[in-house]
Amino acid sequence: QVQLVESGGGLVQPGGSLRLSCAASGSIFSIYNMGWYRQPPGKQRELVVVITSGGSTNYADSVKGRFTISRDNAKNTVYLQMNSLKPEDTAVYYCNADQIATMSGDRYLELWGQGTLVTVSS
Repeated sequence: QVQLVESGGGLVQPGGSLRLSCAASGSIFSIYNMGWYRQPPGKQRELVVVITSGGSTNYADSVKGRFTISRDNAKNTVYLQMNSLKPEDTAVYYCNADQIATMSGDRYLELWGQGTLVTVSS
C-alpha cells in the first residue's frame, strides 16, 4: 500500500523559513505529478505548487519567488522550501501525488498526505 508521509510544519515568525518534506512509502515504480496544496483556516484547499517527474513546475502566483519545490525521484520524495513567510501563508499543507504505479503493477490515480500545519505568527 502506498502512503504519503509529510513532515516539517510548525510555528514560524513572519519573514522566516520552513521546509516541508513528503515521502511516498511503498514499492513505487513511478509517480507523475507531486505537489503541495494548502487549506487556510475557513477557506477552501488551493494549489501551492506542482512538479512533474521531468521537473516542470507550476506555482501559485501568491508564492512565486518565495517558495521552491524540489523532487528526488530516487527517493520518491518532494520538498517545499518556504522563505519570506507571511501570516497569510498560515494553513494546513497537504502533499499530493498522482498517476502512481507500483512495482507489483498496482496503480493509484491520486493520493493525499495527512496534512501538516504551518502557522506564521509573531
